[in-house]
Amino acid sequence: MYYSLGANVKYDLNNLVGETGWFDPFVYLGGNFVSFDSNSEGMLNVGVGFNAWFNDAIGVTFQTGTNKGFSDQVTSHYQSSLGVVVKFGGKDTDGDGIYDKYDQCPEVAGLKEFNGCPDSDGDGIKDSDDACPEVAGLASMNGCPDTDGDGIADKDDMCPNEKGTKANKGCADTDGDGVVDKDDKCSTVAGPVANGGCPWPDADGDGVLDKDDKCPNEAGTGSNSGCPEVISQAAEALLQELPKFILFNTGKSTFKAGVTEKLDAMVDVMNTNPNANFVIEGHTDSTGSANVNSRISKARAMAVRDYLVKKGIATTRLDAQGFGEGQPIASNDTAEGREQNRRVVVKVTNK
Repeated sequence: MYYSLGANVKYDLNNLVGETGWFDPFVYLGGNFVSFDSNSEGMLNVGVGFNAWFNDAIGVTFQTGTNKGFSDQVTSHYQSSLGVVVKFGGKDTDGDGIYDKYDQCPEVAGLKEFNGCPDSDGDGIKDSDDACPEVAGLASMNGCPDTDGDGIADKDDMCPNEKGTKANKGCADTDGDGVVDKDDKCSTVAGPVANGGCPWPDADGDGVLDKDDKCPNEAGTGSNSGCPEVISQAAEALLQELPKFILFNTGKSTFKAGVTEKLDAMVDVMNTNPNANFVIEGHTDSTGSANVNSRISKARAMAVRDYLVKKGIATTRLDAQGFGEGQPIASNDTAEGREQNRRVVVKVTNK
């Protein structure tokens, strides 16, 4: 008659060689109380074995080892066994009902469908794949919400409650002027960024914007920065031609015959352009001394001025200057050149 009662401590060799799936080898050490016929004693039990698993819970187990006594009451002997092994329970650190062995997130409670990983916002996307794990969102937005449905996740949308475009970071630009509606003071009318999305005003309607218009409340021209022209281009061109026909007696400041007709034409130009002021310049050739030429050029300019004043042109609109021979426009070495240099020039001074 033989029987034994004992307990063994087993060490899973997978801890050394790595997980082997269905095959689970081990070594063991323990003690038995053994009775054989009329003799009995405690014996040391040591051996090896393995479990072969059919599934996660049931398998077969085989082990073989030696029992060695200490008082020679029972002869040392080998003992082998084959049986059924059943696995109960397991370690579940986070308490989510999924054993750590199968839990991809063993430290955080999660869901079975996500292998133990959490889905904090309940949007069907586990937290590790969710760009917005605290707010329920869409799979197409990597778990983030898109409140306005413009295809831009709220976290990247500068206007999350208003449909916009990706180019404008989720904001709308109704008038297409490059200023998004939330920053556009005139969202339905295109205007420049510098004016808050509103068009620049043109108070006087002259086509020159107020920001560039030096006379914003008075219609003018673009060539004169929005201010009215003091003299028309045609009138100014005429004033450049008429003085060519103002001829003086040699060495004097008196006019030759027929000149007054040209002077009267100048009066007409000045009367039709009442806002213009003028300077009358006298010039000579190089014949004679510089001092004499300077005096004659001044006298000729004054002669023209005096005639214009006599005809009703206000003195405040006229100035007369003599430049002598200092500003020739042709060579003084020829008669033709000297004739060109003996001239009167009329210029507008307040354009």
